[in-house]
Amino acid sequence: MNWFNDVLTALLDAVQAVDPVLRTLLAGVGIFLETSVLIGLIVPGDTIVIVAATAVDSPAEFLALVVVVIVGALGGESVGFALGRFFGPRIRHSRLGRRLGEHNWRRAEYYVDRRGGIAVFVSRFLPVLHSLVPLTVGMSTMRYRRFIAWTLPACVLWASAYVSVGALAAGSYRELADRLHGAGYIFVAIIAVFVVAVVIAKKLLERSQARHWMRAGDGDANTREDAED
Repeated sequence: MNWFNDVLTALLDAVQAVDPVLRTLLAGVGIFLETSVLIGLIVPGDTIVIVAATAVDSPAEFLALVVVVIVGALGGESVGFALGRFFGPRIRHSRLGRRLGEHNWRRAEYYVDRRGGIAVFVSRFLPVLHSLVPLTVGMSTMRYRRFIAWTLPACVLWASAYVSVGALAAGSYRELADRLHGAGYIFVAIIAVFVVAVVIAKKLLERSQARHWMRAGDGDANTREDAED
C-alpha cells in the first residue's frame, strides 16, 4: 500500500512543482479550449482543472484558479457565440459539423429555441450540448448580454465545484499521508465519488431536459416555452 502513496505523492509533487502562475494559466487555457466550439469535444478541460487544483497551496491560489477558470470558460463560450453569429451556418454544414450529427445540432437549436436562457445555463453541465449551445445561441435571436447573464452563474458554479474537489482531495491526502497508509485511497475515493456524482447528475439533467429538445419552438430564443405547449 505504501508504493501507492509514494506514486501519488510523486505525481502531486510534480504538479505542485510547476510555477503557480503557469499552471493557473494552463488551466484557464484548457477550459477556454474546452468551452470553445467543437474543440470542447476533444479537450478534457475538466481533467486539466482538477489536476491544477491538486496543487493549490493557499486561499489566494484557490481564488486565483477559480477566477482564471471562470474567465477562461466565459472566453471560450464568447468565442463560440461570436463564431455562431458570424459563421454559424457554415460551421454547421462543414465537414466537422456534419460529423457531429444533424440530430445534435437540431437538439441544441430546439433547446435554445424553447428554453432560452435556461438552456444556456443547463447546457454547461451537459455533454456535447455544452460545446454546441454557445454557437447555436450566436445563430439565434438572443443578444450577447443575455447570453453572458445566463452562462456566468453556470461557469461560476462549474469552476467552484471542480477546483474545490481537486483541492480537497489533494489537501486531505497530504494531511493524512504521513499517518495513514491508505491515505492514497482516500484521494481516489473523493475523486471517484465526485466523478460518479457528476455522471449521475448529467444523466438526470438529460432525462429532465430531453423533452425540451424534441421539437422546435416559436423561433425566439428570448422567450421560454413549456414542452407541453
